[in-house]
This record gives sequence, structure tokens and C-alpha cells, in this order.
Amino acid sequence: MSRDAHVRPYRNNHEHLEDALRLLDLAIRQRVATLALQNQEAPEAQTSRIAYITPAEVQWLLDQDTAPHGRGAAAAEVRREWARFKAVVDSRVARTLQEGTFLALPQLSRLFGLSPFEEGTILTCLAPELDRKYDRLFAYLQDDVTRKRPSVDLVLELQCDTKAQRWGARAFFSDGGSLLRAGLLRKVEDPQSPSGSSGLAQFLQINPRVCEFLLGSNQIDGRLAGYADLLRPADETESPAAPEASVGVLRLVERYLVSGSERDRKLVIHLYGPYGAGKRELVANVCRRLGCPVLSVDTERLLAEGAAAEELVRAAFREGLLQQAALYFKRAEGLLESAARPLLSGLTTAIIEYGRLVFLSAEGPWMLRESFPGCLFQEVALSIPDVPAREEVWASCLTDRAPDTASWVPHLARQFRLTPGQIRGAIDLAENRRRMDVDMLPLSLPALTAACRQQFNHNLSGMAVKIEPHYSWGDIVLPDDTLTHLHEICDQARNHYKVFGTWGFNRKLSYGRGLSALFVGASGTGKTMAAEVLAHELDLDLYKVDLSGVVSKYIGETEKNLSRIFAEAETSNALLFFDEADALFGKRTEVSDAHDRYANIEISYLLQKMEAYEGIVILATNLRENMDEAFTRRIRFVVEFPFPDEANRRHIWQSHFPSEAPTSPQIDYEFLAREFQVAGGSIRNIVLNAAFLAASASEADSDRGSGQAETIGMPEILHGARREFAKMGKRWNEQPFGRTP
Repeated sequence: MSRDAHVRPYRNNHEHLEDALRLLDLAIRQRVATLALQNQEAPEAQTSRIAYITPAEVQWLLDQDTAPHGRGAAAAEVRREWARFKAVVDSRVARTLQEGTFLALPQLSRLFGLSPFEEGTILTCLAPELDRKYDRLFAYLQDDVTRKRPSVDLVLELQCDTKAQRWGARAFFSDGGSLLRAGLLRKVEDPQSPSGSSGLAQFLQINPRVCEFLLGSNQIDGRLAGYADLLRPADETESPAAPEASVGVLRLVERYLVSGSERDRKLVIHLYGPYGAGKRELVANVCRRLGCPVLSVDTERLLAEGAAAEELVRAAFREGLLQQAALYFKRAEGLLESAARPLLSGLTTAIIEYGRLVFLSAEGPWMLRESFPGCLFQEVALSIPDVPAREEVWASCLTDRAPDTASWVPHLARQFRLTPGQIRGAIDLAENRRRMDVDMLPLSLPALTAACRQQFNHNLSGMAVKIEPHYSWGDIVLPDDTLTHLHEICDQARNHYKVFGTWGFNRKLSYGRGLSALFVGASGTGKTMAAEVLAHELDLDLYKVDLSGVVSKYIGETEKNLSRIFAEAETSNALLFFDEADALFGKRTEVSDAHDRYANIEISYLLQKMEAYEGIVILATNLRENMDEAFTRRIRFVVEFPFPDEANRRHIWQSHFPSEAPTSPQIDYEFLAREFQVAGGSIRNIVLNAAFLAASASEADSDRGSGQAETIGMPEILHGARREFAKMGKRWNEQPFGRTP
């Protein structure tokens, strides 16, 4: 049987603290034995106790928690007793740690690399927080009833035997020492001491969080409330988000940190991708496998604190050590700003001193790789998951939400390029709307699709106009071939994943997997309406790009605007509609000056963005001959919108009057289609003007009391046509109509 088998381990952390305080009491006894006592009154003189502390009272206080052995012994004997008891405590601590029982003081020393002297200093500063008797003991030892807290001088006296030891130990209380640098203790000036007193007179105060830790508390530092949260992934179910990335990051951590021979290695992992891509979930998955919690810090809130942010960062790293947690700084983009460089420098210093595994998250890549010297830095990109991964997330989130939701999953996953976070947000939004409804109907697929569209950024309004698509196939009047062409576009959009994903065409095409179409036709022939029909049928948001806000006379600005448009469209799952695109997409010219050269660069850049974009881009132009051949070659569909013939014009006239409108039975649609050779856009304007004219006339008749019914008839239509012809600059001929409108 080994010698350690006879050593009795500590039952818990508090039992060890009791013995640690006994060691402190023995150190105080030794100090008392060598101290020239100045007060000689007996403890029975109660009236004098408020003015001074007697030797008898000191002896009485020490006897409260300590066996009477050694009373009155010389300092050497007390020192030998302290050494014997210290050996017993050390043996019990070693045995306890072997059995895996948590002891806070040894753990604190291990985490922060404290020496025995520093550990003793922590214990001395902890004692007054645990027992009020130390207030009077410390006041006695410092020969001042007002000095109830330990000073630098007192700690040196208790732990050092010679002046040489005292002078050498003063380095432990420098600003660069572990105790002060890590914030375990802080120095406090004695308000009773005159200005300019020596550093020996400064009091030492233990950090409240360290005090709570030593008592066994695992609650995070109260100063971090609102800035950080402790996540315990072991208590959560594993998220399906980014499984491949999770495995790769876990492999890196295990091979570099866990299995690495060097214990001082530092690993910084930057996760970037769109909102909801699973950055937090990935960190949780990795730390769950490692068996450690995560301290999640909101970087944006830290930056708002200005000068106080750096101290909060150090508090976060101290808490990370105490909790044995990985640090996760979310929304870390702000650290790249020039104004945040001091905080970034402080973060780097904290990582080097107290960090081991640190995660940063942002939407974009990290542009300052030199920020973390001495650390292994690794970037991990998280993109929107593919269709099978989205199906997994949808299926997981919709379980038990509504009956027969399994049939919705393929449609939702293929229709909306959402991140896992956006999927959960869409379901929550649909559920909340359902709860607000009077009848609280079951969750439905239309409700989910509407909620899905609400998850996108919708930040295109600066350079594009969002159009609510209301038109469907029954509203648009076009030749059969043109309608067939539009249906083919719709079918290709619906089967995009089947062709590129299931059938493997994505491996054959590295770019150009999006769907591009060129609508060619005169103004008013239905190009914009057709774009609305497609967006309505595909449940997509439609953005009509304002070219005046895109094209810039300043070199490089047009490219920046185009990049922003396509980036936002990617996250918004939008259909982009460039109206009058020939203003930007004209033929590339021969280079005769710098402007021509940069104009051609803009066009080439647009081609690149269109081929990289996997959504739908529709270009509309009045003049096909102005289009560059490079564009037409790379565009999937070219759809002709011819000027409507008489039969189509008649249909357009009839379709523009809603069923609720009070139309006259005398409207001659054959006459209107034959006599007015105008496109659908002009017919719409004529009908709208006629409707307002009829509404105004009925108001006037009502005021006169004639009681004439409201009716949109031929006079109102002819009046509207005359106004439209004047606007278009066409000659108006009164003769065919038999009357003047």
C-alpha cells in the first residue's frame, strides 16, 4: 500500500479553506510572537477595546478556531508547527486533486501560474471576507485600529522571514505581476495616510469575483452583465448547422491545442458568413465535443463603452480562465475600424497572456491577419447551406409544429436560400402571427413563405425600388410564343436544384449557374409586368434597379454600386430587374480615351457579377441592336415583346377594367383596339385617366343633386386617349370618333 493511501482527502472546497485559514492563523501567531507589543490592557477592559487591541485579546481571538498547542511558544516553534501542518495540507490537497474533487485555491494558482507566495497573498486578502476576526487581527498587527485590511507591508511580514526576502517579494506587487495584471487583487490607497506615503502602506483588496470563485461560485463576473453570457453547450442538443465546418474546426483544435506538446499555444479562429449561417452553433458544437463552456462576448456593446472596454476585455478573459471556457467574440467587425485599434491591441495582449481558444465572428473576412502575433490564426467561411442541409434544418424545426409539414420541406428548402438562423426566425414569425390571429388557424405553407420573405435584409432601397408583384398569368396579354418563353424561365427557376444539384451540372459549370434573361421590346409592351408575373409565381421579391443611382461619373463608383446590389440581392433572394438597361449595357466601344477604357471595365465587371449571381437577373431594353454581343451570348433567355396587334390590344383593353368598376355596356372594344394603335402601358394610362374622369363627374352630379349613376364610358375613354396622345406627342384626329372628347 502506498504512503498516499493513508492521506485523507478533503471532502470539499470549504474544508480545505478552513485548513488554509488555520495556516494563516499560524503565520499570524508567528508574527505576534516576534512583535513588540505596545498595548498591555487585559481583554476584560471592554471600554478600551475600541481604542486598542490587547495581547490577551489577540490570544483569545486566535484560540477560537485553533487548537491550543503552541500557546506562548517562541516564534521558532510556531514556525515548525506551521511547516508540519503545511505538509499535511499539501498532502491532502494532492490526494484530493487525484480524486478529481474541486479545490478553488489550488485551481486559481494553477490557472494563473501563481507562486506559493502569491497564493498566500490571495489567502490573506480573502480572510477578512470570510471572518470578521481578521479585521481586528490585522489592525493589531499594523498597530492601528483603523487599518483593518491587509497592506503590502503586512503580507510581506507574514510570509517573509528576512529583510532580503521582503525586498525581493515586493516585485510580486508591481503592476506587471500576476496578481495585479490579472486583476486578482488591486491596490487601494490608505485614506488615513499622508500624501506620498510608501507603497508598503497601500492596502490590498481581493477582486469580488475571485472571492466568489474561491467560495465555489460559478456565476460570471457581475461587471460583465449585459456584455457577456456563459453558454454551457453540454446542456443543449447539437445543432445541425454547418456540420462539415464543425468537424474541421474540432479537428484543428484537437490536433493543435489538445494533442499539442506545447501548453502555451494560442488558437484564434475567425468565423464569417451571413447572419444566421450558424457561427454560434458551430462554436457550441465544437465546445460540446471538447467538454468546455463558451463565454460569449458582444463586441459591439464593448466598443460602445469607449475607454472602459479594454478593462472589460481583461475581465472577460479572466472569467474565461475561471470557467475554463472558450472565448467567443460575436459581431467583431467593429474591431477592424481604426478607432477600435486600441481595443484590438488590448484583446491581442489578453489572448497572449490568458487566452487559449478564442473565436471571432463577423459577416466578412478578417482584413488584419497580423493582429495576433504568437497565435495560430485560422479563418473559416460559413455560407448559406445547400438544399439538403436546409431540408435538414427545416425538418428539424418543423417537427411537431403542424401536421403534414414533411411535404413542405423540399419546397421551402429549394425556394428560399435561408441560413439556419433565418429559418428559425421565419418559423417563429409565422407562429407569432398565428397566435395574433383571432381564429388561431394551424400553421400553413403560405404563412411560412410570407415569413421567409421577411427574413431578407431588404437593403437595396438605396439603389432599387421594391415592387410588390400582384400580376399573374391571367393578367398579362402576350403572343403565345412569348408566354411560352416566360413559362420556361419559371420552370428553370423551379428546377434549378434538380439540374445543378441532383443531376450534378454544378460540377460542370464553375460559374453562370444563375438565370439571366433579356426582355426586348418597345416601351409599354409588358416587360415590367412580365417581371412581376415571374416574381409572383416564384414567391420572390422583385427589385427594379434605379440606373441613375448605379452609374457614376467617378471612376470605380459604378463597380462599387453594382457589387453592393448583387451582394444584397444574394442575401435577399431577390429577382433583379434592370429597366432600360441599354443605358449601361450598350456596345463596348473602341478605346479612344480613359473614359472609354473605364466604361468597358464597368461592363466587364457587370458580366462577372451576373455570372457569379445564382439568382434571377432580368435586363430590359427598348433597342436590342444596342446590346453588346458578349451580353447576349452569356444571357440564358432573350424574350421578344412585340408591339401588340389588334386582337391583343382588344384583350388588353378588356383586361384593364376591374370587375368592380362601373363600366358602360356601350364601350366598343373593337373600335378602341382598331383605332388606337398603342401599347399596353399607354392603354393602362388611358383607362386610369378615364376612371378618374368618371369619378370626378359623378361627384359633381351628386353635388347638383342630379342622381346620375357613376359610369366609365366611351366619352371618358376618348378624353383619356386624347391626353395620352398629347403626352406622347402624337397627332390627334377628331374625325374617326364623330365627337370632340
